[in-house]
Amino acid sequence: MRVANLDGRAALIVRGRAVDVADASGGRYGPDPQALYDDWDAFTAWARDADLPEGREFDAARLGPPVPAPRQIVAVGLNYRAHAAESGFAVPEGLPPVFTKFLSSLSGPVTEVTLPDGGHTDWEVELVAVIGRTASHVAEADAWDHVAGLTVGQDLSERISQLAGPAPQFSLGKSFPGFAPTGPWVVTPDELPDRDDLELRAAINGEEVQKGRTRDLIFSIPVLVSRLSAVLTLLPGDLLFTGTPAGVGLGRDPQRWLAPGDELVSRIEGIGELRQSFVRA
Repeated sequence: MRVANLDGRAALIVRGRAVDVADASGGRYGPDPQALYDDWDAFTAWARDADLPEGREFDAARLGPPVPAPRQIVAVGLNYRAHAAESGFAVPEGLPPVFTKFLSSLSGPVTEVTLPDGGHTDWEVELVAVIGRTASHVAEADAWDHVAGLTVGQDLSERISQLAGPAPQFSLGKSFPGFAPTGPWVVTPDELPDRDDLELRAAINGEEVQKGRTRDLIFSIPVLVSRLSAVLTLLPGDLLFTGTPAGVGLGRDPQRWLAPGDELVSRIEGIGELRQSFVRA
């Protein structure tokens, strides 16, 4: 099942066409994409058995973030060994660094992003897990039962803001407007070839800059959900950015940053792609 936000309305993507959820359900479910996650089990049961009408064609530029108003956006860093090494950090133990991306940075899959003036903006393709059930002190073996689905994310990062000062400002440096594109939709794990082993790629102007597989996560999605939920309660519709593989601009020699006119395409196997273009402030 693929759940999208089309023109601000919840939609199911069926064979590449969009079915409006509110219309197809006769009003049982409203148009708000975020509200679906508050009743996720019932919604997915309905959607799997529903006699859906033929969908309509749509332009991907009209897609918004599939989860537009999460109560929490939790992100983890240094969750691939090669990325930790290129960043100059030791491999974390217990839990990786945890930060947030503020809600105002969230955007859809096809966007134009304004580069902060004088900054060093970096790219980080990431698998994003969407929470489908309240998770508190969840056992690792039960963690997937609390995940509604997966989507593609970009943890765009302004490195000067992130690393300046007496203490790093990870959340601020990663929360400029448009710095959390997600989408193109949420895919339920049963639709994926292997929910624990998906390929991630990112390319700038057609040049591949990142390639990895989620089987190489130091802390898998079940481990993250279990260990995070031992500290904080994860709520339906929350987003969990799971970390990026090696190949970011910070770790290159010479370092490389996104520039006006660049196009960044981020893909994850079985889910889809994001497409960001960048302009000068």
